[in-house]
Amino acid sequence: MSDVQGLERRTFGALPDGRAVEIVHLRAQGIEARVLTYGATLQALLVPDREGRVDDIVLGHDDLDGYVAARSFYGATIGRYANRIAGGTFSIDGERFQVPANDGPNALHGGPDGFDRQLWEIAGTGEGAEPFVRLSRTSPDGECGFPGRLDVDVTYRVRAGELEIAFEARTDRSTVVNLTNHAFFNLGGTERLTDILGHELTIEADEFLSVGEGAIPVGGPADVAGTAFDFREATPVGTRVRAAEEQIRQGRGYDHNWCLRGAAGGKPRLAATLRHPSNGRVMELLTDQSGVQFYSGNFLDGTSVGKNGLTYRMGDALCLEPQLYPDTPNRPDFPSARLDPGATYRHRSLYRFKHA
Repeated sequence: MSDVQGLERRTFGALPDGRAVEIVHLRAQGIEARVLTYGATLQALLVPDREGRVDDIVLGHDDLDGYVAARSFYGATIGRYANRIAGGTFSIDGERFQVPANDGPNALHGGPDGFDRQLWEIAGTGEGAEPFVRLSRTSPDGECGFPGRLDVDVTYRVRAGELEIAFEARTDRSTVVNLTNHAFFNLGGTERLTDILGHELTIEADEFLSVGEGAIPVGGPADVAGTAFDFREATPVGTRVRAAEEQIRQGRGYDHNWCLRGAAGGKPRLAATLRHPSNGRVMELLTDQSGVQFYSGNFLDGTSVGKNGLTYRMGDALCLEPQLYPDTPNRPDFPSARLDPGATYRHRSLYRFKHA
């Protein structure tokens, strides 16, 4: 990681149709983020440990072909609707809409051609102590079955020891929106990859959502107390990941939404803390969203070859995805995902790094 602050743009490759994909390096004190225009993707995130050693802590690929060949969501922007919609169908004001099913009978992460499979445009950049890149795209009315033209911006910004990801969206027709970033984290670094079972995790939530088959929420928020889902105090990820609980069996580990304390939509508040006990890296996630999806890398199966020629296997990384609750368009008791003309969808999350 260079000590030079600022921004650098390079060509990362070309899509099969010849369109160029860029990579943008954002550097500030103690952090470097690399962002692709394909999928508005966080391709790399470099931070130091307590000894000053710098590692890339997110999974991904070293070249564009890896991202195009297989849909693995590494670091990608997810939309129009992150997580699952039961049956791929929902209603707005009595009108029914169908999103193609791509996860069994359900729609996952926007359907088969979500935002992670699209080429975004660089709409703005900034240098100095807080360099940023703003990526934009227009999702046309009816794309993947969703109503309304949606104009979307994603801004990546770095400042001393912190990455900010901010989303905005506007529509010309009532629709549903739920955007997130799908980074796969390993605070031990991606060069000498070891599993994340020893990572210590805290989640600022007293409740989570139980799921049925297909990982669709059933019932309302459930108390974490006395279950494998209690991360109110720092707990190694592997402590209960094989617990004899039905919810763990359902997802082969953790793939659930935690209902965060505090009101959504205001100033980002602490949602989760992740710590590597050996190298001392600590990541704090702050968000203005109502929930966070914790996924323990259960379906990484060795078929994906990532950075440094390594295959990614079960438990090699975890995801903490700030977002609305799953299947919200079909659950009027959940925080609403509806966006109407004249309103602006906003989502702001901060990833703060330190060492202890």
